[in-house]
Amino acid sequence: MTAEATVFIVDDDQAMRTSLQWLIESTGMSVKTYDSADAFLTDYYPGRAGCLLLDVRMPGMSGLELQAYLAREGFRIPVILITGHGDVAMAVRAMKAGAMDFIEKPFHDEDLLRSLRNALDHDQKTRANRLARADIAMRLAELTPREHEVMAMVTDGKSNKEIAAALGVSAKTVEAHRARVMEKMRAESLAELVRMALIAAPEALV
Repeated sequence: MTAEATVFIVDDDQAMRTSLQWLIESTGMSVKTYDSADAFLTDYYPGRAGCLLLDVRMPGMSGLELQAYLAREGFRIPVILITGHGDVAMAVRAMKAGAMDFIEKPFHDEDLLRSLRNALDHDQKTRANRLARADIAMRLAELTPREHEVMAMVTDGKSNKEIAAALGVSAKTVEAHRARVMEKMRAESLAELVRMALIAAPEALV
């Protein structure tokens, strides 16, 4: 969990916001509260680390409408919904649309805190993976088309002899391409090169 990660609470009920803020801050997590979806959207900018704790029913833009808006705009912040008894069916639909969890009122503090920790951990891992993909994509961009072919076959478990036969070149030529791939990708071993291929988007190696 990153130090700057924040739990963003959006709820029109002031007493609920205050109670949630006190509870969450008591565990050392950072919190920001908003009384409406519009207030949140005015303050929030894409890329901020954290998660969104969102009441389903609010005046104006509802929690479900805010979730749908964030999804359309490509904001990847994890969403946890707070629901009343009558909102459970809606919350289930929202989870199918990408929400991480829903907490039904009245809820146990530990259930909420556990869900928040999971959401923040998920956000951190997702961010780390995106950074790793971006770094690998930059390295892949340095490869020639033939080096892309060689890397794809190497990470697929093909031997130099098999690659040479498939490409119609000598094994020595494959060895040279393979060495340049390892150098440009800054891979210390075949296992590390395979790990990079797994992290990279599948289309990057075609």
